Amino acid sequence: MAAEIRPVSSDRFERIGAHSHIKGLGLEGLKALPVADGMVGQTEAREAAGIIVRMIKEGKMAGRAILLAGPPGTGKTAIAIAIAKELGADVPFVALSGSEIYSAEMKKTEVLMQAMRRAIGVRLHEFRKVYEGEVTSFDVKLTRHPYNPYQQIPESARLTLETTEDKRTFSVGSSITAAMIDQGVTMGDVIQIDAETGRVIRVGRSEKATEQYEIAAVSEKPVPRPTGPVEKEKEFVYTLTLHDLDEMSARRGGGVLMLFFGGAEKAEIDPEVRQRVDEMVKERVEEGTAEIIPGVLFIDEVAMLDIEAFAFLNRAMESELAPVIILASNRGVTRVRGTDIESPHGIPLDLLDRLLIITTRPYTAEEVREILKIRMKEEGVGAEEEALELLTEIGAEVSLRYAVQMIRPAAEVAREGGRERVGIADVERVNGLFADVKKSTKYLREYEERLLA
Repeated sequence: MAAEIRPVSSDRFERIGAHSHIKGLGLEGLKALPVADGMVGQTEAREAAGIIVRMIKEGKMAGRAILLAGPPGTGKTAIAIAIAKELGADVPFVALSGSEIYSAEMKKTEVLMQAMRRAIGVRLHEFRKVYEGEVTSFDVKLTRHPYNPYQQIPESARLTLETTEDKRTFSVGSSITAAMIDQGVTMGDVIQIDAETGRVIRVGRSEKATEQYEIAAVSEKPVPRPTGPVEKEKEFVYTLTLHDLDEMSARRGGGVLMLFFGGAEKAEIDPEVRQRVDEMVKERVEEGTAEIIPGVLFIDEVAMLDIEAFAFLNRAMESELAPVIILASNRGVTRVRGTDIESPHGIPLDLLDRLLIITTRPYTAEEVREILKIRMKEEGVGAEEEALELLTEIGAEVSLRYAVQMIRPAAEVAREGGRERVGIADVERVNGLFADVKKSTKYLREYEERLLA
């Protein structure tokens, strides 16, 4: 029986991101649909990205990278996210801005290396001996605190675990007893105890215990009472990244479970540590107890990188354990940072020769309209037809990003007026209160003498 360990997420609050509506490239075979999976238009770029996805899945992207080139607001980041979505749910996606590599704490190459290692997933399979069952008895024995005679601490406990087919009673020491108390384990809870480390995991409240009460707390979903013997061997699947393993090896040199006991300070990692991790991962892959999941490293504003960073990327692309590198640029012919050389997109020519370049184009008015409708649906905002037309006009004439940003403020104005749907008056009011780039430029020129240089 495999137990998949994933990050715990809350259903109470879900942030709507700028690209949370993207589900994939919206392709049928290698043909792009006009509107699909949250993607609109950019058919040539999406079809090119579809070919890239097939090459990645077949392991034929070695030594290559991708450049998304186009004006601002033409869907470069959306295409990068869609590529990651097409590759699979467990595929790591790491987004990095070109300016983020400049840090006082770490070298530029170290920042890039850590980002690349975060973009490579490793699925580890571990078989561990555990004691699992529903707690039907938990008697704690207390003793006096060695430094405070007025305080008592747990010394040991008698614990009974039951499954549908077995029942076992154990004497457990102070560390396991304290761990159970810290997690609030009570009778009726389903727990797992690692036989080697003594680590306690509270799985949840047993369905059988929940059925005893007519009114019970609904803060967590009940879990079934485990089957089989109490003492068993179980497979645990951990999806980590190479950077996680690097940090574990550098910090403690322990097993996979060490990762879940706190974080580490931000620091550089010795190359020897990474070499040991790579050797360990390769051994585990050969044994069949690990799988490598190549992810996506997306570097936006790539013209912000300098010649040293480009040289590092050029070499890193040839590594055996390298993620899919996607670069994005909205620059034309500009100077390569750190040199006096001008080059397309601000990228050295030797690196440009190794890139598959995908170009994006400005959206048409009809495509802007479709994108606005998708964003409104994502944000739960309804709009009258006239309001949608005005937003489309603003998006086509000013910028798509500005039109998308106006959706939520217009919805707030409509709600203040007691209206469930955004009307044209709401959009006009918001458009008058906020300034787009053209209005802002006009303002600067008008008050140029009063503003600081």
